[in-house]
Order: sequence, then C-alpha cells, then structure tokens
Amino acid sequence: MQGLLGIALLQVNPTVGAVAANAARIAAAYGRARAAGADLAVAPELALSGYPPEDLVRRAAFLERVDAALADLAKLTVDGPALVVGAPRRRAGDGIRGSANVAVVLADGKIAAEVDKVHLPNYGVFDEARVFAPGPLPEPVEIAGRRVGLMICEDMWYADVALRLKERGAEILVVLNGSPFETDKEGARLEQARARVAATGLPLVYVNQVGGQDELVFDGASFVLDAAGAEVLRMADWEEGEALARCDAGTAGLVPRPGEMASPPVREESLYRALLTGLRDYIGKNRFPGVILGLSGGIDSALAAALAVDALGAERVTCVMMPSPYTSRESLEDAAAVAELLGCRLHEIGIGPAMEAFAAMLAPHFAGLPPNEAEENIQSRARGLALMALSNKLGPMVLATGNKSEMSVGYATLYGDMCGGFAVLKDVYKMDVFALSRWRNAHRPAGALGPEGAVMPERVITKPPTAELKPGQRDEDSLPPYVRLDAILSRLIEGEQAPEAIVREGFAAAEVDRVWRLLNGAEYKRRQSPPGVKTTRLAFGRDRRYPITNGFRD
Repeated sequence: MQGLLGIALLQVNPTVGAVAANAARIAAAYGRARAAGADLAVAPELALSGYPPEDLVRRAAFLERVDAALADLAKLTVDGPALVVGAPRRRAGDGIRGSANVAVVLADGKIAAEVDKVHLPNYGVFDEARVFAPGPLPEPVEIAGRRVGLMICEDMWYADVALRLKERGAEILVVLNGSPFETDKEGARLEQARARVAATGLPLVYVNQVGGQDELVFDGASFVLDAAGAEVLRMADWEEGEALARCDAGTAGLVPRPGEMASPPVREESLYRALLTGLRDYIGKNRFPGVILGLSGGIDSALAAALAVDALGAERVTCVMMPSPYTSRESLEDAAAVAELLGCRLHEIGIGPAMEAFAAMLAPHFAGLPPNEAEENIQSRARGLALMALSNKLGPMVLATGNKSEMSVGYATLYGDMCGGFAVLKDVYKMDVFALSRWRNAHRPAGALGPEGAVMPERVITKPPTAELKPGQRDEDSLPPYVRLDAILSRLIEGEQAPEAIVREGFAAAEVDRVWRLLNGAEYKRRQSPPGVKTTRLAFGRDRRYPITNGFRD
C-alpha cells in the first residue's frame, strides 16, 4: 500500500484520578493533531487515569468513570483520525487484580481494539503486578490501513512482545509510556528501543508522558526511530506538546521522515527542571496556594527558594529567617540577599524567646546535665513550629529544604527542619546542590517564573555549610566532607555495594563503617519525612525500603 501515514505523539501531563480533566487534555491535543493532518494520535500509558493510579483501579466507580470518558473520546473519532490512549480496563475473573493496563484503540466512533500490557513491573517504584492482570502476547491492530504493533512501556524492555508483533505482520512498533525520570535514564530507554528495532527491523514510536505525580516526575522526551535505529524525531524534555511523525508508506514498509529534533538538556538543567516540575505539579495538582520555607542563609534553603520561585512565581513564595543567638550576621545578610534577588517576601522571626521558654520549662529536668543535641534540636523544632503555625494561619504549604546527604545519615531533626508537606531536595545529594546552585546562577531554565541572572550570592555557595545550632559549628565537625560523604553514600545506596568493597576502592575503613552505621540508624527518621522528587535510581521511600527494626549488619 502506497501513501503517507501521519502519527501524532501526544506528550501530555495527566493528573491521577482526574479522569474528566485528563480526557479534556487528551481531546485538546487530539484536536491539534487532527488539524495537523494526523492519521493516528497516540497518548501515553494510562494517560486517561493518570499514572500510576495505584489502588484507585480497585474502585468500581473509578473504572466506570474511565469507561465513560473512553466513550466520549471515541465520539471524536467518528470522522477523524484514530486515537490510541492508555487506560485501565476491567477484566473479569481475575480476583483482586480485576483490571488490566491497556492501550485502547478508538476509531470510527467506538472502541476498535484493546491491547493489554504483558510485562507488569514489580520493582523500584512499580507495583503493577499487585493491581493489574497481565495480558497475552498481542496481535497487531489495523489502524489507518496499516498493521500497528502496540506495546506498553515495560513491554519494550523485553524481546518477546516486539518479536511476536513482527511475526504477526506489524509494520511499525508504537510504545505507550509512563516512564519516570531518573538522572541518566534517557540513554537506557534509547538503548532498549534500538534493541527492539534491531531485532525486528521495524521503526518505533515512543510516546512518554510529562509532569509530576507525588514523588515521581516524567520528562517526556518522546522520540521516533527509523528501521536502522536512527533517531529521526525527538520531542522536548519537560514540556507538553504534540509532534507529527510522517511516515512514507511504500512497498518497503513504513519509513519515518526526519522531524523536529529537540536538543537534550545537560545534566544540571535536566535535574533542575525535574525538581521544578515535581514541585510545581505537587503544589498545583493539590491546589495549595503557595509555599513557605525557612531561609537560613545557607545553600539548601537558597536553592529550594529558587526552585519555588521558578515553579510558582515570587508572589506565591514566602521565606522566613528565624535567627537564634548563634545566627551569624553573614547568614542574615545572605538570606536577605537571596530574597531580594528572587523578589519574594522575607519575614524575620527570632526564636530566642522560644529557646528561653523551653530552657526555663525544662530546667528542672535538665538540671546537672551538660548541653548536647537536645538543646540544639529545640532550636530546629522551634523553627518548624513557627513555620507550621504560619502555614496553618495563612495557608501556604511548608516546603522542607533538606537534601539526600543529610537524610541518608540522619543529619536532620524530626519535627524540626524535617517538617513540611514536600521536600524538594530529598533525593539530591549535597554535591549536586552545589552544582545546581552554580548552574541556576548562570542559567534560567525554560518555563521558569523566576528572574534572569543570579538567584543567590556567590558566598552562599562557597562558605562552609553549618546548621548554626551552637557557636562555631560546621557540618564537617559531625560528618565527612561532602565530596567524600556523597561518594560513599552513592556507592552504598544506588550502587548497593558492601562496605568492604568501598574500602577496596581506597576509602578509609573507619569512615565507610561510620557512614554505613549512620545510614542504617536513620531509617526511622526517613520513614517520617515528607515526600520529595525522585531523581536517582534508589530514592528513599519509593525505591529503597529497608526495615526500621533491623538486626542485620554487614
């Protein structure tokens, strides 16, 4: 069959549970694709329900709402192109797993075909095997006169589905995805896609969603490969939109023409935009009016404030400087400078009176005991109490500012600096905090609502980190230097290496052992921490799940 086949990639940002709003978003994108001349439009995995829907798929009312939305979307195709949309669908007789993760083909005003996901991921952030039933190896679906092989996300990471589709006469592979962002993951996706192309000799269309959903963020970056594995179309990271892949349809099969080629962002930009997207969508999709955070004059709170302003706009960000008798003049100056550069509000609330009140209240019980972390943590908790009081009175959500290095080793105070509704830097190591701060001072990312130019003084980046909870305190009094700490932590956590293996790489045995003990001992704190954007392979809570009560030690 001769001709031209136009496949529209709909890179949309759904919200889990908001079925009607998601349907409207898909319909709007479909309308633009239709106007561009598409013969087929493809939305991402579970785009209609939002991804991941988790236990919502066990609620009959939720699945009924999905069914109704599919019927409405099908009406759009009466005299228009076909639409493939990801949605959960009921499957009878499978007990507790009563639904499937499905690519639904809408054409000629009705549901023309359904292709169930075969391989259900059950690792890391994924627990689809818990809520979905797996489907059989699929058959190609005839769409716009061509035999299209539909696959859903994880199915691309296995050879059997693509090979089956090829054997059954598929002319092109189309993959619906809900693939969460991790640093350096794009290369792995492309590698797997090329492996499927190499095995089948078929071109491949990869459609990924974009946006934030709780801890997960989705970077989009949808693409098309020709039958030789060359990337001929690439959509932008972190942006909603549509792209039309035009395929020449001749006797030699489908040949995608070169299309738009967005440049992939550098690592720092991609990481920064992941955090920005996760924060923006967490606040927006949960309808918070804005955020409030403690601005200490240090680098973590400065970066968190910059992300908040870039995500929400300065008018929705309130910063609070809460000095104690140990707060340096330098910190006061730096906090004020950060707020001025960002254009956001800055209040000052001294915690000295609270420290005095607690000292008097606890004096009979602390009598004869030397000062220790108890007095230090009272300061952090007084600050947390003040922020939560302001949040309750004024409405903005408290944004926690701690980073992954601190959370790993428990260098954080429960009910103090750990309090908040969201921890934007929770999965970001301290050395990346430095790198992101330098990057943002030199670049303003696309879509940012904050200012051009520097967002924090250079001194904030270069001065030694300190909690300022006692005179002359520095983080390195309690922890190894961050360059070594992060190197050890990344090997223990993401690398899942044993301490002795790390020592063999040249790290000091005593230091590795201490970090390992701190990491294990802080699990109970991490269980009580707010959610935060996942950016690494093993984020706390979503990926890395160790028991709190744990008698095992290497």
